[in-house]
Amino acid sequence: MQFIEYPKCSTCIKARKYLEAKNVTFIDRHIHVDTPTADELKRWIPLSGLTVEQFFNTSGKVYRDNNYKEKLKIMSYDEKIKALSENGMLIKRPLLVNDTKVLVGFKESAYEEIAREMNHES
Repeated sequence: MQFIEYPKCSTCIKARKYLEAKNVTFIDRHIHVDTPTADELKRWIPLSGLTVEQFFNTSGKVYRDNNYKEKLKIMSYDEKIKALSENGMLIKRPLLVNDTKVLVGFKESAYEEIAREMNHES
């Protein structure tokens, strides 16, 4: 399982502490240094149950400064994927990714479910 985060993000810190407290093993990945590729995003979006638009970090500086609120209305799916894959700071975080599920952001109940699944497997 990959935990894709921006280390200074308070939500990411909270999510990481939760996973560590539950003894969930994960591979840590810095979203800005090792940004998800277009191919990864195209695989992960359907696994998340979300739309590509919901992968955008709408409260982030890059999103606001570049007026993505308006741009997204006219961008194609591939253009949105390209934008996300070119700037990790555009991606809502953290991402928790395994072979069958992708969680975007931190909701304790969803993380609890993953922790239970992981602890049953080991």
